Amino acid sequence: MDSRGIEKVKIGNRRGAMAIVVAAGLLTAVTSLAFAVTPIREGLVEFAGAQKDIFATGKAERVMGLQELAGTKNLFAIGPVEGLDGEITIFNSQPYISQVRGNDFEVHNSFDYGAIFLVWSAQAEWRDIAIPETVKGYLDLQDFVKEQALAAGIDNGKTFAFQLVGTPVEIKYHINVDRTEGQLITEELFKKSKAGFVIKNEPVDIIGFYSENHPGVFITKAAPAIKPDSGRQNAIHIHAVSKVGKATGHIDDLTLGQGMILRLPKS
Repeated sequence: MDSRGIEKVKIGNRRGAMAIVVAAGLLTAVTSLAFAVTPIREGLVEFAGAQKDIFATGKAERVMGLQELAGTKNLFAIGPVEGLDGEITIFNSQPYISQVRGNDFEVHNSFDYGAIFLVWSAQAEWRDIAIPETVKGYLDLQDFVKEQALAAGIDNGKTFAFQLVGTPVEIKYHINVDRTEGQLITEELFKKSKAGFVIKNEPVDIIGFYSENHPGVFITKAAPAIKPDSGRQNAIHIHAVSKVGKATGHIDDLTLGQGMILRLPKS
């Protein structure tokens, strides 16, 4: 074979290698598109991803970036940070991202994070309802939210957002922190991967979402405040943001204080 023939072979090999690289890139792009999560809308509420997917895959991967919602007015959202590395709370378009670092936690006001799953609503107008002193605990609150929503003509068959304003006697809350040591995530490891904290007598803003139809999606099936043998199902997912300190995270249990207000969305 002469030198020209050898050169043609070299060029052909380079072109072949380039074609493989391009094909691999296209395959990656197509695969990424195939696994993109399309948000689901129900009324004024949207959600993406599901808690149950963590246990199905053993992973806590990003389904969407919060930047997709940046700039949305009157935005309220909650969910966990990708990789079990924190909690996401967006209250009236202001993000509060809490992450455990050492024996304490940090809070960042940034949209530069990804969510394992997220539920959100852009809601500008709310109606205020005084919470009676008989409503004290987690299940009391869940029942009161449902009762008042029905009275206000809100369809309980669909998800809706709600707020609480005031000073609870106590809030027990957690922030996710990865304690899996690289293992596939099981329900037990998921429960273990939480750092618990307590707020006492601090004014807070609470954002929550009510649904009886989304356990394992954005509603946790087993809430610490509900005994497994009680026959009751969890129907709320609630996060708190302190008005006087840095505390923010997922509420596991709470004792309400006097003069608190429930806010339900106006249709």
